[in-house]
Amino acid sequence: MWKKLSRKFHSICRSRNKNILLFLMPSIAGVFLFVLLPFADVGKRSFQTAVTGEFCGIDNYKVIFGNQAFLLAIKNTLKLVIIGLPLLLVASLLISLVMYQFKWVQALKSAFLFPMAVPTATVVLIWKMLFHNNGLMNAGLENISLKSIDWLGSDASFWVLIISYIWKNLGYTIVLWLAGLHNVSEELKEAARVDGASEIKCFLYVILPGLKPVLYTITILSFLNSFKVFREAYLVAGAYPQQNMYLLQHLFNNWFTHLEMDKIAAAAVCITVIFVVFAVFLQHIWEEEK
Repeated sequence: MWKKLSRKFHSICRSRNKNILLFLMPSIAGVFLFVLLPFADVGKRSFQTAVTGEFCGIDNYKVIFGNQAFLLAIKNTLKLVIIGLPLLLVASLLISLVMYQFKWVQALKSAFLFPMAVPTATVVLIWKMLFHNNGLMNAGLENISLKSIDWLGSDASFWVLIISYIWKNLGYTIVLWLAGLHNVSEELKEAARVDGASEIKCFLYVILPGLKPVLYTITILSFLNSFKVFREAYLVAGAYPQQNMYLLQHLFNNWFTHLEMDKIAAAAVCITVIFVVFAVFLQHIWEEEK
């Protein structure tokens, strides 16, 4: 009898695994055809010349790492991530903690996503109105007797990128934090308060650990969204903006214009490696603290 039950159980498991595999096959095939194969071709091109397709070893990698524009773009992009990402995460978490106290906040969730739905052309128009030499920001500074700033032509241009990045992703990140806050046990919070824990300790030892499952996802999504600031920067300042606004996407766009595919391929491989290392590093930290 037990043997029959065991055989039946294994048969059900095999059948279920087969159904799961069949269900996933279209997605697996799509990833293989439209992601893995094209990237394999990019990896191959990174070791070839652009015109003749001859094997050139690591010459393309030597060229890009000796290119001052590539190094500048890497520096600015990393600076944007290092400064903008923590600011976005902390600001959105603090706002979500405040808004979580209000029950009517659920009705406003769709409004938080408004900045992501605004067309890029509209955002660019707003930025030009704000940060032009005769724009609203300088008008406000002059009204309080401060010197006007060349926002797009000086070192301050980097902060235009930061403001654009935070403004566009703040609402979306707040929605994600709110979803995480709703999964934190109310009983645990009440028990901590009954035991005399202050709000700060309740946040550090109850709420924050409860948010760890969404922290990884939010960080990865915010990291990827930091590479989407290019559209606004390109339309506001052009293909060759002030050097503090010059990002990797500017570089790729300019190389593509000159059909320097070998450089693009080598740089794309390097950026992908950075993405993977960053994701694995975050995953490792998250699993250690879980």
